[in-house]
Amino acid sequence: MFLRYHAPASLTDTLGSLVNDKVASRIAAGDPTVWGPAAQEESAKRLGWVGLPESSRPLLAEIEALHAQLREEGLTRVVLAGMGGSSLAPEVICKTAGVDLVTLDTTDPQQVADALAPEIERTVVVVSSKSGGTVETDSHRRTAEKAFSDAGIDAASRIIVVTDPGSPFEKLSTEAGYRKVFLADPSVGGRYSALTAFGLVPSGLAGADIAALLDDAAYAQKQCAKDAVDNPALLLGAVLGDAEKSGAEKIVFAPNGTANDGFADWVEQLLAESTGKDGRGVLPVALTGTDDVGYADAGPDAVPVALGEVDAPQSSSGFAIASDGPLGAQFYLWEFATAVAGAVIGINPFDQPNVEEAKVQARKLLGGSGPADDATPLLTEGAVQVYADGDWASGQDTLAGVLAALLQTDPPNGYVAIMAYLDRHNDRLAADLRPLIARASGKQTTFGWGPRFLHSTGQYHKGGHPNGAFLQITADAPQDLPIPDQPFTFHTLQLAQASGDAAVLKAKGRPVLRLHLSDRGAGLDQVATALEEMSS
Repeated sequence: MFLRYHAPASLTDTLGSLVNDKVASRIAAGDPTVWGPAAQEESAKRLGWVGLPESSRPLLAEIEALHAQLREEGLTRVVLAGMGGSSLAPEVICKTAGVDLVTLDTTDPQQVADALAPEIERTVVVVSSKSGGTVETDSHRRTAEKAFSDAGIDAASRIIVVTDPGSPFEKLSTEAGYRKVFLADPSVGGRYSALTAFGLVPSGLAGADIAALLDDAAYAQKQCAKDAVDNPALLLGAVLGDAEKSGAEKIVFAPNGTANDGFADWVEQLLAESTGKDGRGVLPVALTGTDDVGYADAGPDAVPVALGEVDAPQSSSGFAIASDGPLGAQFYLWEFATAVAGAVIGINPFDQPNVEEAKVQARKLLGGSGPADDATPLLTEGAVQVYADGDWASGQDTLAGVLAALLQTDPPNGYVAIMAYLDRHNDRLAADLRPLIARASGKQTTFGWGPRFLHSTGQYHKGGHPNGAFLQITADAPQDLPIPDQPFTFHTLQLAQASGDAAVLKAKGRPVLRLHLSDRGAGLDQVATALEEMSS
């Protein structure tokens, strides 16, 4: 495990204060006073993650025993139904280990069907939820039960649950007779749960070496607990915090260079949901593919982060980071550093005050009590219906014109967020819009699959720095999928989630442009062409 960085000389003062205040040893000891009186009640309930490298070890034997049973029965395909921290950590663990895990963290009907329909005779479904009340995960569970039953398979024997002790989901799972219920540590929040049952159970059942993961985390645990200037967690947290306070609040992760495949996607949730509140916070920008737009010339408002490189890159902000090491160690390092950064910035890194807002609006729309959002398109061009309101869109009569107007709404140090409520496997070309918008706008640009990002950067969008512009992409569904015993379908839920999120952003004065595609492929091509013309 290593950490390199560039930072102004003022970092020495920040680091000295952290060491003198014994911030590292206090966090390691579970001291809830580190983040101030206002955060003390919440942090007192959310510090169990500091001891996970040891406290999670009893899980290993249970997971290994079930893994062996499943393999004996020919059940080798693992589907994970979970949102946010319940899916992001297992996904990166399994990618890095080179083992197969099907991650189901969407409400797109085609993606749900593709996850549950194939090879059901060798499939088990792990349903992960702290309470069981998450609408996406509950819908996945209902659909999985029906899929197994329709195939003549006892559904209860194929469903494994991870939840908090005493939760409604534990009661439901016990009554349903599901094959196994793993109870996670309730003192750990979702985005810090990589080393709990939420991260370990699906990963271990898929075949990842989770014992080695804990071993590597235990090494980092010792390094991060020291009140010393060479403590990597103090250094990383100080850089993140000082950069945010200086106006370099965007943390731009290079798309390659680390053996920890997909690590930036996990860090994205950790940083954005932990710090994006009270008009403050760190906005992660996880680049994709080989395109380096936003990284090579990050600008004065951004901190480039090289994962897997020995030396920190140069940057015009004066801040830069290089970090890498075994995955378990990196999990622990970035969790600890995020908690330190919260103390430096002056926010509570353990709450998520704005996450529920979009959920409330979506539930209202599903129940028929919410407003009909953007009922009439501003214009229709080919396969793209354009929905926008507000002065910023006034007078625009072409797709290219309204896109250009959106990108001009925020200041030069703002950002653009693309929110794609699509199928992230079959519609993956949507991610190619990110570098196109970055070029056209000259701003840092994020990309998120909906509703997955609602459990990640969605908190920052509403609670972080109020300088974002938002491009939302929805689409017709070639084939919808009913949700058993619910009055709505997956596509209805998907559109309600998009509309609910847009309504909350608009109520906060953020500019939101929604592009609805009647044909996904043709519509994405149209948007890409319009953006390319803007940059030429």
